[in-house]
Amino acid sequence: MSDNASGMFRSLRVYNYRVWASGALVSNVGTWMQRVAQDWLVLTALTHHNASAVGVTMALQFGPQLLLLPWTGYAADRFDRRKLLMATQAMLGLLALGLGLVTVTGIVTLWQVYGFALLLGCVTAFDAPARQTFVNELVGEAQLANAVALNSTSFNAARMIGPAVAGLLIAAVGTGWVFLINAVSFAGVLASLSLLRVHELHTSERVGRKAGGIAEGFRYVWRRPDLMTVLVMLFLIGTFGFNFPIYISTMSLTAFHGGAGQYGLLTSAFAIGSVGGALYAARRELPEMRRLCIASAVFGVGCLLAALSPNEGLFAAALVVTGLSALIFTTGTNSLMQLTTEPAMRGRVMALRIAIAMGGTPIGAPIVGSIADHFGPRWAMVAGAAAGIVAMLVGLRHLSVSRTREATAKA
Repeated sequence: MSDNASGMFRSLRVYNYRVWASGALVSNVGTWMQRVAQDWLVLTALTHHNASAVGVTMALQFGPQLLLLPWTGYAADRFDRRKLLMATQAMLGLLALGLGLVTVTGIVTLWQVYGFALLLGCVTAFDAPARQTFVNELVGEAQLANAVALNSTSFNAARMIGPAVAGLLIAAVGTGWVFLINAVSFAGVLASLSLLRVHELHTSERVGRKAGGIAEGFRYVWRRPDLMTVLVMLFLIGTFGFNFPIYISTMSLTAFHGGAGQYGLLTSAFAIGSVGGALYAARRELPEMRRLCIASAVFGVGCLLAALSPNEGLFAAALVVTGLSALIFTTGTNSLMQLTTEPAMRGRVMALRIAIAMGGTPIGAPIVGSIADHFGPRWAMVAGAAAGIVAMLVGLRHLSVSRTREATAKA
């Protein structure tokens, strides 16, 4: 293995991270299969190509990230993260099993999908901050940025594989079996958690029962202009840009007149770019604001090119560019916020980050879905392009103010 490759994958030298990553990859493939199947079920079987219904499903699934914020970050800081993850992953597997059973038996309704989406969102709200901060326990501070980037690589490699497989399975056996396969995939991550060498984990001091909770997390971020800027940029892109289930499904159906197979392949095209972005981030030691600005600008341009694409081939190429920039941006925000936050506050700050990134979906997804229904999916992607450009401007303003302050201080 070359020095560059060795450095890129250096976190895999750690036993606990290798075990965790292998189990997570299996589960992530199943999760992406379910996401595609769920959106396709709503769009084609339970409604007549209604993008707003997909937006509502996304809103219900991601809304709890924001509503449960006072408890989710505190739980990640207060409790044993390994045990918390075992509980949340088991519950996610049971919910996938339930959705699969009502679907294969033919009794599934739109309201049932809405209910499962809400429950999935509630469990994921506790799972996500614990899972993201658990990476630090696996590898320690020195390897954190690399491990975060490799986590994103795994997640998006699964995004590349899962949707393509889901598209084929939907066409062959139906959506219900995709949900059941996802339920089985959670055995992988549960097995990896049980096989970890607990004595080798880099555990940090837990917060007490009377700690300041999420309010202290808000105050901490409010005093940090750099973190506030990152969150504003993340809100803009997360709310109006990261609505690709709506973009890709509606473009595939109404612009290119494709089926489930084409939808899965287009989602995989986005994932190819995402994997490239995550691998790029894995080679970098530390994230920086300038890189976030560049990634935001490229994301905006990529969305615009996708909106203007005359055929599915060029659309797929634009999705690769968009996926590349999206992952450089999101991985950068994750690493930057973790590495510059005090360990005792990390769970709450990361819960706030996740709430901003995913909690904006209940606002943005219905709006973007409505734009797609009334004006067409191309205009919906233009909204995503605008979000990327505005986020870039927010980041550039912070850099300008910081340079002015540094110049004043030196004078």
